[in-house]
Amino acid sequence: MTEILTPKKQPVTLVTGGAGFLGSHLCDKLLAEGHRVYAMDNLLTGNLDNIAHLRSRTDFEFINHNVSNHIDFSGPLDYIFHFASPASPIDYLELPIQTLKVGSLGTHNALGLAKAKGARLLLASTSEVYGDPLIHPQVESYWGNVNPIGPRGVYDEAKRFAEAIVMAYHRYHKLETRIVRIFNTYGPRMRPKDGRIVPAFCCQALKGEPITIFGDGSQTRSFCYVSDLVDGIYRLMMSDCDTPVNIGNPRELTVKDFAVKIKELTGSASPIEYHPLPQDDPKVRQPNIAKARKVLGWEPKVPLEEGLARTIEYFASLIEKGIV
Repeated sequence: MTEILTPKKQPVTLVTGGAGFLGSHLCDKLLAEGHRVYAMDNLLTGNLDNIAHLRSRTDFEFINHNVSNHIDFSGPLDYIFHFASPASPIDYLELPIQTLKVGSLGTHNALGLAKAKGARLLLASTSEVYGDPLIHPQVESYWGNVNPIGPRGVYDEAKRFAEAIVMAYHRYHKLETRIVRIFNTYGPRMRPKDGRIVPAFCCQALKGEPITIFGDGSQTRSFCYVSDLVDGIYRLMMSDCDTPVNIGNPRELTVKDFAVKIKELTGSASPIEYHPLPQDDPKVRQPNIAKARKVLGWEPKVPLEEGLARTIEYFASLIEKGIV
């Protein structure tokens, strides 16, 4: 197992996409670990409410900036977590050009900043680089089955390009880099209408609306609670592993079983409705996390039922406030 390094001085860390769902939880983790944190976001899909509790801290600063444009940053910088990108199907279908630009230009700019500052960069990649996989569960050595010209290709290929340019900087410029392939993650601060299964099912169940399943519900997903995911990502950044690592929960559920679980936990009488499956929607998704276990000493700890209870409570509070 790789030793997890503990920084000796207060590290200065930049999180691009820092006002997003994952980025904001990562800021919480970094601050708890003693970092001085700069969250950079253009708020295209991020939300200042996600970091409102941090704005008064002296060791935290928000920067409103689009990383697809040149990034100016004065002073020293030790770590860059590059999380900026639309990350749900509804976003990258509505924002295809922006998604491609942040994966290419944004990653290039973040790498340029890392090179200039001598900082270590971690790329938030995705299980979507595996596409509609022909190998199950997915292991890091699998090259994927992606349709580059399909509607989802703008996100899949943006992340695949991002991985390629990160490795090019690592090999050519000797830059310290890390790549995490993130599988389905859930928890508080997800956007209620971002088109993903967890917020959709939770809000529909809580409001007594029909739960909409795309396809016959036999497709599978594996859901990791956000605190587990962020712990794995932090361990990866502080490790010496410079090749991609899957971080996710290997517990696999069908979409239909997941809908039934949400109904049980909310006590909802919502009916389940079936709609046509979108083009190129993955039929299976499950991480092989043997590498994360071996290299990082990491595996998820939060049970699905516990994580869902916290997430349902969050969406219930939004509904109560009239936000949803």
